[in-house]
Amino acid sequence: MRSMFVPLVALACCLPALSAGDKTGKVTKVVEVAPREGKSETIKLFNGKDLEGWEGYKDLWSVEDGAIVARNDKPLKVSTYLFTKGNYSDFRLTFSAKLVKSEMHSGVAFWGKRFTPPEAEKDKSARGDYTYQGHLVMFPSDWGLYDLYRRNGAINPSPAIRAVEKKAGKQHDWNDMEILAQGNRIRLAVNGQEVLDWRDAEPKLIGEGPIALQLHSNGVPQEIHFKGLVLETFPKEDRLITMK
Repeated sequence: MRSMFVPLVALACCLPALSAGDKTGKVTKVVEVAPREGKSETIKLFNGKDLEGWEGYKDLWSVEDGAIVARNDKPLKVSTYLFTKGNYSDFRLTFSAKLVKSEMHSGVAFWGKRFTPPEAEKDKSARGDYTYQGHLVMFPSDWGLYDLYRRNGAINPSPAIRAVEKKAGKQHDWNDMEILAQGNRIRLAVNGQEVLDWRDAEPKLIGEGPIALQLHSNGVPQEIHFKGLVLETFPKEDRLITMK
């Protein structure tokens, strides 16, 4: 058992490992789903040169100076994503991301599927062919969790936990991140600091699916860069390896 003399910030980060908290701070105990078993291998999702292995709108996603660049000059009615062609369940993803223009958050989506939202089905100009239904780890403007086109913000951690993420992150600079997704558990490290440890209370909503990078809907121009993007399937170590 851990000592009772735990700093409040650390306690705020650790509580979701044993429970799921919503954005109001309400805590619900959840069943712990064990990590799935499979072949552990390291995959470079991004080759640093082009978008081989990815799919999305080619006019919104490109490669510049060894980084994946998401950029829109015209308004985006719905969020759009760059999808891996492969599907994954349990994984460790290490990457860096930088918000260059706008104050809108971005994110990495997983445990879901490609999805066309109802508003895009009605309005073809909304360009909803590459939208995601599933879990989203958000950064850097509005750190937190989102269940896209299902529970929406209902799974978002409390403001206190998101404040820890925000303090560890940088708004318009590179953030080095590690997402560890195992069973029904999501852990996140930002710039060498563990900032999130959360379990999903509804494991039935977790599925093997593509990993996708987000370019959020917005009425103004925006630009986000991604690099690194190294994936370990069925991680050998049950811990965040980038923590200082």
